[in-house]
Amino acid sequence: MQTIGERLEEARKRKGVSIREASEATKIRGEYLHKFENNQFDIKLPEIYVRGFLRTYALFLKLPGDKIVNDYKGLGLGESKARGLQRESFGRMELSVSSSKPANREPSPQSSTPASGELAPDGAPADNNPATFRPRAGAGPQIDRALVIKGLLAVGSLVVLVAMIFIGIRLFSSDKTGAAAGSAQSAQIAVEALPGEPTITVFALGTSTVSVTQVSDSKVLFKGRLSPGEIRVIPHRGQLQIEANPPEAIELEIAKKRHPMPPGKDGMPVRTAVIKGP
Repeated sequence: MQTIGERLEEARKRKGVSIREASEATKIRGEYLHKFENNQFDIKLPEIYVRGFLRTYALFLKLPGDKIVNDYKGLGLGESKARGLQRESFGRMELSVSSSKPANREPSPQSSTPASGELAPDGAPADNNPATFRPRAGAGPQIDRALVIKGLLAVGSLVVLVAMIFIGIRLFSSDKTGAAAGSAQSAQIAVEALPGEPTITVFALGTSTVSVTQVSDSKVLFKGRLSPGEIRVIPHRGQLQIEANPPEAIELEIAKKRHPMPPGKDGMPVRTAVIKGP
């Protein structure tokens, strides 16, 4: 069975593009794409970026993006890193707490303890000799406050770290979703076709930014970002200029015939094309 990297590399070569060309089309750094094709997914970025880059690259290569991402999840790389960090943090906390326990041992029944006021072998009072000290009646256990404080600080630091990671993930997700929605609403321009008016239909095979402008008066009929599977019907009013990035992510239906973007000298679809009037 082929690995994720082998499938990506084979699809890219079949498409006839280099790593550099794929990087320019997907806006993903070439070194990341090179690592993906070599099954190296540790690119020092959060998991949400790794999965997003894999999905985008797969769609660019006309591979099933969800299948590639699910196969990556099946490797368990992101989860193993999180579990390793958690074990290391709790292991350190356990070591700190266990080391803070005072060594309170009851004297052996056979050991003889000097009475109060009796001198220890070194001439010091018996109450000050740790080898023969016995707490007075009513005295509580002797606890090293410094060790207790260190243990509490370790636990507090861990709780703060976990809380910061959780809050950061929530803020990142909400900001990204809100920004994407706001950007799509504010940047999109769409002119509706009149009844019986000739139209051009744009089919999005993958994520692409599309702009359609009337050549005669430079009026923008549509401008926005299309998601995979999205369809837009645009009035065909005379000669039109269509821009798409990436161009291979869209197809056009003109006069009930569906076409990709016209090819350039290198055989690849061009980003900008002029469509004749109806």
